[in-house]
Amino acid sequence: MPNAQILTGRPRTGGRHQWATRSSFLIAGSAMAAWAPLVPVAKARIGVDDGTLGLLLLCLGLGSIVTMPMVGILASRFGCRAVIVASTLALALVLPLLAIADTIPAMAISLALFGASVGAVDVAINIQAVMVEKDSDRNMMSGFHGLFSVGGIVGAGGMSLLLGAGVSPLTATLMFSALLLGLLAQSFRGLLPYGNQETGDAPLFTIPRGIVAFIGLLCFLVFLGEGAVLDWSALFLIGAHLVDPAQAGFGYTMFAIAMTVGRLTGDWIVKTLGGMKIVAGGGTLAALGFLLTVLAPNQPLAFAGFLLVGLGASNIVPVLFTAAGKQTQMPPSHAIAAITTMGYAGILMGPAAIGLVAHHYSLGVAFVLVAGGMAFVALTWPLTARR
Repeated sequence: MPNAQILTGRPRTGGRHQWATRSSFLIAGSAMAAWAPLVPVAKARIGVDDGTLGLLLLCLGLGSIVTMPMVGILASRFGCRAVIVASTLALALVLPLLAIADTIPAMAISLALFGASVGAVDVAINIQAVMVEKDSDRNMMSGFHGLFSVGGIVGAGGMSLLLGAGVSPLTATLMFSALLLGLLAQSFRGLLPYGNQETGDAPLFTIPRGIVAFIGLLCFLVFLGEGAVLDWSALFLIGAHLVDPAQAGFGYTMFAIAMTVGRLTGDWIVKTLGGMKIVAGGGTLAALGFLLTVLAPNQPLAFAGFLLVGLGASNIVPVLFTAAGKQTQMPPSHAIAAITTMGYAGILMGPAAIGLVAHHYSLGVAFVLVAGGMAFVALTWPLTARR
């Protein structure tokens, strides 16, 4: 396509940029998941109860949500490369702080900085992913997000293995920081030195509107469902299906494996079936998975329910990100920042909302409501996408 540069005002991306994008998703997934095994260690070091720990964990989400809306315009003005490099360097510096902070204020500040860095990386890599996918003329978003899921396995699994082998938390986090810097170095040349050019002199934050606001709502619901599995699946399996506490974590494990496999094969699936069928079918499958988990007469079917949730939800968000990059009501970089922020709000607010419902009713009722949200995604997206 010889006129691509003339039409877009930027050079056309290629294979080097695609691999750099994959590495960047691996960075974000690895860094985020590396924190999970550190949570019990941090709680013991600071000496706080569950309630105080919950308030501290809010600092991570709030740091992300405050930063994300600004990243779209920053990437447009300074380029995706500048934002990804700066935020990855910040991640590498902050991660060891999570291993040594020994007071509540120090941990709160460290978590807020960590959340802000992860949030900035997340938005910037999705902005780059939208441009790279457009230039490739083929579906790539599911594969990119699949590397985020692989990073989650690397981060949580690798950190757990290091801590289990007796490596100190500080040494383990320094090793992960070195991994992040290594991935950044090998992908540097493929990171885009520009962002979307459509923003002009737009303000730092733009309120999402029209189709972007609706996509953001759907992302909110899907991320809320993912957060429900992450935070509540083990407790639900123990309480409702009498699963041994030592085995209850396998519910999330099955979900995570299904999510990773679904995304790594998702580009071919999206190309074959189309984005509309992926969202409609995936939302339906995820809703049925939650219902199966609640209504299952035995433990194997309850675990299978979480497997269905992972398979169904795996490619919905990548399809929605692609749609946000193609819409014309807002600059794509602003749209990506907006829907990412709304999605993270689902992760932040979802567990608390589910806990409130569970307190007044039960976790089963809360999961049925989440299933309703996934059904809403499945039913409404085809009607919107046809317009």
